[in-house]
Amino acid sequence: MENNKYKKRLHYALILSFVTIGYNLIEGIVSTFFGASDETLALFGFGLDSFVEVLSGIGIAHMIYRMKRSPVVERDGFEVTALKITGTALYILAAGLVVGAILAVVQGSEPETTLAGIVIAVLSILTMYFLYREKIKVGEKLDSQPIISDAKCTKTCFYLSFILLTSSVLYELWQIPYVDALGSLGIAWYAWKEGKEAFENAKSKSLSCSSDCC
Repeated sequence: MENNKYKKRLHYALILSFVTIGYNLIEGIVSTFFGASDETLALFGFGLDSFVEVLSGIGIAHMIYRMKRSPVVERDGFEVTALKITGTALYILAAGLVVGAILAVVQGSEPETTLAGIVIAVLSILTMYFLYREKIKVGEKLDSQPIISDAKCTKTCFYLSFILLTSSVLYELWQIPYVDALGSLGIAWYAWKEGKEAFENAKSKSLSCSSDCC
């Protein structure tokens, strides 16, 4: 009976990882499209981060699939490679957003509108809160530190959504100069932090770590 419960919870965790991948993929496409067309750097950077989270999510899904087959104590080669690619992509994203923000300030460029950013951020906040809550619940029931750590990564996406929402609302309502560039810098900081954690976790290989993105 307990074994059946364990398998069902792992299956649910795998479904949650697939939902995360699918949502981030759609969010990335929509965000980069409107970010480019509306010339809002924060939304465009948010979309690129969503694409990177897809890479991370694939690694997590692979790990949970292995857990369904047998006990897992270490990352395999695929998961380590996924973490290294994710870390590299996040570092590149952070650097690109910093350069983009500087250019936006120097050139005095501002978004045409940030309405799309408001809508996308609200949807993301609701979705990421649901995913975070469910991942935490299933991770605690399974006593799985990797799943709990994945939930903490989802919580980071939750915070990124609030950064996007804040910068988008401030610009849409009051056209505050450079607030879009400031929002993109906030996203860059989180991208750099996540990239650093991805490389640290790839190096350790252990699944018993307690960092935010294990």
